[in-house]
Amino acid sequence: MAPVPAQPEAPPGATPEPGRVVLDARDIARALTRISHEILERNKGAGDLVLLGIPSRGVPLAERIAERIASVEGYDVPTGSLDVTMYRDDLRLKPARALLHTEIPEEGIDGSTVVLVDDVLFSGRTIRAALDALNDLGRPRAVRLAVLVDRGHRELPIRADFVGKNLPTSLVERVKVTLAGIDDVDAVTIHGEPGTPGAPAGERP
Repeated sequence: MAPVPAQPEAPPGATPEPGRVVLDARDIARALTRISHEILERNKGAGDLVLLGIPSRGVPLAERIAERIASVEGYDVPTGSLDVTMYRDDLRLKPARALLHTEIPEEGIDGSTVVLVDDVLFSGRTIRAALDALNDLGRPRAVRLAVLVDRGHRELPIRADFVGKNLPTSLVERVKVTLAGIDDVDAVTIHGEPGTPGAPAGERP
């Protein structure tokens, strides 16, 4: 089978939303390539892998990782998406939430090694909700976590197995991931840096 080409990077002249850029398109491409190789090494191949992206930006990240694995292994890893909206522990506080898409590969997840993919790991509550959602869908052999950015400030005992970049941040900072295909450009930026009045508290907790 011919290798699947990696998703093209954004044009060099593309400009992300104003903020301090910590990862540009080339950095993100390198991080995803490294994560892909680490997944293969940890799993000793791609045979039983399933990649599930957490909407919205975890889904294209999972697809890009699958493309890189296919280029190395010549094997199309099943991919899908996992909406965690109804499993969040703050649902009763913010009940008006739009449901996103869940799509599980036709062969299911029983006995597979599922790699959850998300853009930013913060408090860990989104991943806890994802684990609860998985429990209703099947019984994987193992569950791993891959994130593009780990910004710290964990509120639950959850750790990523594969990390593109560890990014120490203040709680008054907001980490924003933009991806070509959804946004205008591939970039990770920090907004509301310490000392900025009225800075937001952070990305989705």
